[in-house]
Amino acid sequence: MSQAIKMLNYNKKYHKLFNIEKDLIKSILKDYVVNIYHIGSTSIPFIKSKPIIDIMVSVKDLNKVDEMKDEFIKVGYEYLGEFGIKNRRYLRKGGDNRTHQIHIFSYLDKYNLTRHIAFKEYLLTHKDVAKKYEEIKVKLASLYPNDIEKYCDGKDEFVKSVEEKALEWYKKNKELFIKKEKIFKI
Repeated sequence: MSQAIKMLNYNKKYHKLFNIEKDLIKSILKDYVVNIYHIGSTSIPFIKSKPIIDIMVSVKDLNKVDEMKDEFIKVGYEYLGEFGIKNRRYLRKGGDNRTHQIHIFSYLDKYNLTRHIAFKEYLLTHKDVAKKYEEIKVKLASLYPNDIEKYCDGKDEFVKSVEEKALEWYKKNKELFIKKEKIFKI
């Protein structure tokens, strides 16, 4: 799949687009949803990003998600199963002009849920790190404007190093997140 990589300034519509999709996901998965989170760069209001809404969903039962595969396909999603991450369900919408990605995990998968939330919260509270991330992504987008694999490979080392710091920071600051209802024990 050839995906053009365009970095855009933050757009207030990202939050609205997330909420529209959140309601759609709830209508499909119903009582199996535990929580739905806006993650990824479109959830960071002060950095450029690809205009793709990343959504993370925690559910009571991944098998029920598999049973709802056709419902997601009907509303425009590709259902790609684990797609490289064990015990995840990955869905994307928009083909070459991707607009949304959904990462679904069991609510019991504290590691994957926490690492995504910790990364986002770390960037929100460490603007210097978020700006460095933006700088790397903008450079990679200019180097590889049509090669999503090279773009992703190019930012992987930075993401992993920040994720490690973010998890440690998150563990030390759990009380900050209790009010946000994003706390997980790791």
